[in-house]
Amino acid sequence: MPSPPSPDPAPGMEIVHLLRAVTVELGLHSARFAQQNGMHPTDVRALIALMDARRAGEETTAGHLGSALGLNSAGTTALVDRLEKAGQVRRVRSGRDRRRVVIEVEERAVELGQAFFGPLIERSVELLRAYDEGQLAAIRGFLGGVREAAAEGRA
Repeated sequence: MPSPPSPDPAPGMEIVHLLRAVTVELGLHSARFAQQNGMHPTDVRALIALMDARRAGEETTAGHLGSALGLNSAGTTALVDRLEKAGQVRRVRSGRDRRRVVIEVEERAVELGQAFFGPLIERSVELLRAYDEGQLAAIRGFLGGVREAAAEGRA
């Protein structure tokens, strides 16, 4: 007769395992989007990075995008060329420094993403409505801390 599984030794491991499972599911969801739209998964990550920058009011150069995605210069150029050819992004002169070229997301890419990811986003926001402000602050703090810890490995 098999023995029952032993409990995780450290408090919080259940949440860590759940976060890992959520990460896997989100990755699979993103991969389905990429496959359905003839994209590489890196294309999707690039579009997300560009949309996040736009939401923050930041301009994104190809160099910054490549750095954020862990790509070299040649890989970044190929990525931007591919996205531009597909009508997902455009290269434009910076509004702050006309010597710089920045990458912007085309509205059709935003609409495509909203059509696919919108239901998941809406469901997530609905789930968050069940939490009070203190709980939301704790969730933000935890997720922000995990993000920072993961980003440390990149540096």
